[in-house]
Amino acid sequence: MKELLKDLDKAFENKIRIGIMSALYVNKYLDFNTLKNLLGVTDGNLASHLKYLEKSEYVVYMKEFLDRKPNTKYFATPLGKKAFKKHINAIEQLLK
Repeated sequence: MKELLKDLDKAFENKIRIGIMSALYVNKYLDFNTLKNLLGVTDGNLASHLKYLEKSEYVVYMKEFLDRKPNTKYFATPLGKKAFKKHINAIEQLLK
């Protein structure tokens, strides 16, 4: 049991962060508003969880302008995808 628990990542213990990574894992990128609407969270709540994942180097962002309006796209990094997959695999093993 202890062996399985070591693969759980603290970065994904929150349902919003696991939601962010789930969405970014299966999409090349998502913009801030799409993530906000998908997860049903406030701007501030999403921003704080994205910042946590950025500090962990699991997510990166790119800012651009679309029709003179700012647009921020978020991407899961290779490190983030690897960590997320390891976390999900650990959960699957715990459920067996």
